[in-house]
Amino acid sequence: MRKKVDCRDYPSEMNCTLVIAGEEEEVVRAASEHAVSVHGHQDSAELREQIRSSLKDEVPQHA
Repeated sequence: MRKKVDCRDYPSEMNCTLVIAGEEEEVVRAASEHAVSVHGHQDSAELREQIRSSLKDEVPQHA
């Protein structure tokens, strides 16, 4: 099942609204890169584990 992470679940000063969805490893990698480049976090194993533990299942949207 695809996973997602939504910046809106983690309020920040910049009110980021990015949602990243895909296979688990893709989402963890992209979300950690986003957290570093946009939110100023340090890339670390701890950051990636925090992201991994916060992933939610993506619910498919049907038209």
